[in-house]
Amino acid sequence: MAKLFLLRHLKSQWNLENRFAGWVDNPLSKEGSDMAKTVAQGIVGQNFDVIYTSPLIRNMQTVIKILKNIGEKYPLFIHLDGGKMQKWGNFSGEGNYISAFVSEKLNERYYGSLQGLDKKEIAEKYGEDQAKLWRRGFNNDPPGGGEGLDEVVKRAVPFYKKYIEKDLKAGKNVLVVSSHNSLRAIVKYIENIPEKEIVNLELPFGALVKYDFDGKNYSHLQ
Repeated sequence: MAKLFLLRHLKSQWNLENRFAGWVDNPLSKEGSDMAKTVAQGIVGQNFDVIYTSPLIRNMQTVIKILKNIGEKYPLFIHLDGGKMQKWGNFSGEGNYISAFVSEKLNERYYGSLQGLDKKEIAEKYGEDQAKLWRRGFNNDPPGGGEGLDEVVKRAVPFYKKYIEKDLKAGKNVLVVSSHNSLRAIVKYIENIPEKEIVNLELPFGALVKYDFDGKNYSHLQ
């Protein structure tokens, strides 16, 4: 059976500062970088055929640091969202690398006007329940044109089906390194989690969720 590994990126600088990050492109923190060796132990010995990630630097840095700690191959980032990065970054050949496909469809939830603000201060101002819905709710849009998880599902899940699930059906082992809410959207699809229950799904920094896939069904891999 094909194997699917979903990995949340390591702790970023804005995670460390407790800010809403969203699409703001902040790097990994030192604490996050130091986690790489430990997190990499969860995938040592796995034969990945392909990686998927987003262009947010915290996700791409996580890919680089995880593979460095495995020590076998380096990532060759291949952009899928059009433009010159996709057209002019073309390459065909062999080498000691693994293809890491990059798309904004796997970006974090867009937090609108909350981006950059302190999460604790927002909870104190608007209440813990409202703050949690803006962060984890399904159809609760953050102010300033932010995305609800329903909107993340609409961009991440079709991408997942078109590329990632297609690779799994072809028998490839896939590693997805992404942000919290894009991974929550994918897990919701895989495990058919109801909208009212998805608010309770949490994946810590560096969390690794593993599945076997038999071509039709997913099962948890320990």
